[in-house]
Amino acid sequence: MPEQLADTVDPANWTCPAPLRDQPVVVMGHGGGGALSAELMEQVFVPAYGNATLAGLADSAVLELGGARLAFSTDSYVVRPLFFPGGCLGDLAVNGTVNDLAMSGARPAYLSAAFVLEEGVELTVVGRIARAMGAAAEAAGVTIATGDTKVVESGHGDGVYVTTAGVGLVPDGVDIRPQRARPGDAVIVSGPIGLHGVAIMSVREGLEFGVEVASDTAPLADLVAAMLAVTPDIHVLRDPTRGGLAASLNEIARASGTGVRLQERAVPVPDAVANACGFLGLDPLYVANEGRLVAFVPPSAADEVLAAMRAHPQGTGATLIGECVAEHPGMVVVATGLGGTRVVDLPLGEQLPRIC
Repeated sequence: MPEQLADTVDPANWTCPAPLRDQPVVVMGHGGGGALSAELMEQVFVPAYGNATLAGLADSAVLELGGARLAFSTDSYVVRPLFFPGGCLGDLAVNGTVNDLAMSGARPAYLSAAFVLEEGVELTVVGRIARAMGAAAEAAGVTIATGDTKVVESGHGDGVYVTTAGVGLVPDGVDIRPQRARPGDAVIVSGPIGLHGVAIMSVREGLEFGVEVASDTAPLADLVAAMLAVTPDIHVLRDPTRGGLAASLNEIARASGTGVRLQERAVPVPDAVANACGFLGLDPLYVANEGRLVAFVPPSAADEVLAAMRAHPQGTGATLIGECVAEHPGMVVVATGLGGTRVVDLPLGEQLPRIC
């Protein structure tokens, strides 16, 4: 090292771009849906709340109340920017909670909506978001029945944050949870992956990829109902949002003690997503989605479920991408197009933060 440079460089000030696992403060990776998020839940929240219902760590909790089986879920939305190709904070907040309920097989019914507004945000912006929420709720067949509004001082927020919670009814005979994955299950994804994350990235970073990439945000409850009409014995459903398909599959594999084997060439990655990820050095398997689901289906029903999905507007691109296996429990592997195999691990954080 040149003497002049050595005099100005202090190794004590060097920083690692990846957050350390023993980080004593909250970092962005804790909200990314990966390993840091899992550690936050397991080390902070689960011990603090300590109950068997929460311990399942599913997208929504299934509860017995008054003789009915209810799915109950809540989620906060802090996406930046507020408006993006294909959607905005408002419809994202409705569709996200609707989909979390649907991943338990529930028919969503009612939502709550809580707004945190930053002083100085334009009321026209708030109005656009509220109208988008109303339209999304109508399209999803749910009612926004209650809510709350808080205002924080300028500089203490980021325009608008929204939290939605929802309830829905779970049909008799339906038991959908990650622990039910079984070796032999077909792994099906409902359509092309990575669109939401790339849409957010293109607007946030001012990037152009030759064509406009629009978010896939959409409600999935009707698609799930069509699948359950074929068989109520669907083992697992998950909407691969933060952390993408890779995070969801790793969570399912670990919860069920099984392995997952994917066929790389079978995973539907749109050209625009592949090109953007190639340019930025990202893996499409880790890029967020907001209108896709992954299903683990018994092999005897896989063809019929796949056909029912493809007949639905939200499942026209449904594809069989792999299978659940007894080998390498708790791990996800991909058979590459060159004949090799690579491990797809749980991401540490999120390749692109604040995508929902």
